[in-house]
Amino acid sequence: MAEISILGAGSWGTALAILLSGNGHQVTLWSHRKDQVEELKRTHKNESKLPGVILPERLHLTDQLEDAVLDKDLLVMAVPSTATRETAEKMKPYLSPKQRIITVTKGIEEATLMTQVEIIEDVLPEANVGILSGPSHAEEVAIAMPTVVVAGARDRDLAIMTQEFFMNETFRVYTSPDVIGIEIGGSLKNVIALAAGMSDGLGFGDNAKAALITRGIKEITALATAMGGQPETLSGLTGIGDLIVTCQSRHSRNRRAGVYIGQGMKMEDAMKKVAMVVEGVYSAKAAAKLGEKYGVELPIITEVNHVLFEGKDCREAVLSLMTRDKKKEDERLRFV
Repeated sequence: MAEISILGAGSWGTALAILLSGNGHQVTLWSHRKDQVEELKRTHKNESKLPGVILPERLHLTDQLEDAVLDKDLLVMAVPSTATRETAEKMKPYLSPKQRIITVTKGIEEATLMTQVEIIEDVLPEANVGILSGPSHAEEVAIAMPTVVVAGARDRDLAIMTQEFFMNETFRVYTSPDVIGIEIGGSLKNVIALAAGMSDGLGFGDNAKAALITRGIKEITALATAMGGQPETLSGLTGIGDLIVTCQSRHSRNRRAGVYIGQGMKMEDAMKKVAMVVEGVYSAKAAAKLGEKYGVELPIITEVNHVLFEGKDCREAVLSLMTRDKKKEDERLRFV
């Protein structure tokens, strides 16, 4: 049995707390909101995030960061991407040397263009940091529906430890050393999912969705490999797998926000209606900047930015994509 803390009591943090507790670990779930912790203790539910799901009796709930961080075998960062740096800063006084930390958050910091692992390593350089990612909606994990993900870390021992802690008969975990590939796949799929939602909101069909998924993974792979990631990662669970589920699922908050935007809502109003963090909005500008930095063309991501931040009409964005210059599907393919 390990002592594990989940930092962040949103839907994903809560689902993982349930999973790890069910695996026999001593789990602490931390929220910075005292009122939320008191409600969780009183009701044993996180009704606004995971309706109908009952929290385990043995789950320890706290709003005290010291209580959550001190002397834990593993810390799981499940706060929104925009809160990762601030939370890591507040954790500093309580960390053990070589503290093991896994982030389950997906996103790129706009100001620095850092991934979540890079942010944590920047703030906590002595920590041993990895990532858990893949096609894994909290609503399904919380009720033990079959799910398969990847534990990524440069340190093999951390990846294997994460695999051992999380894996059970309904939650399968693979390991990988390709942290940057996993992170770029997980971050950029949210931006493509916004585009997929816009397509649905416009009333387009399966043909358009399939095109967005396949051309989207090409953009993601091109950027990830330019940054040092491996193409095999992007053809796996944390690339095409995560992209498919986020573009298709009714649980996807990024897709849902895109639907509202496609129906004519402004980005800010769509985010309010979703009433959860829409990570793709926060990663879109950073993704475009990374494309410029590494000289990678990202046409879908570029058009999503135009719609989100410049007020471009979704139909005009589609027209811009459909009328681009004629190209080969893949420059590596040659006519004989």
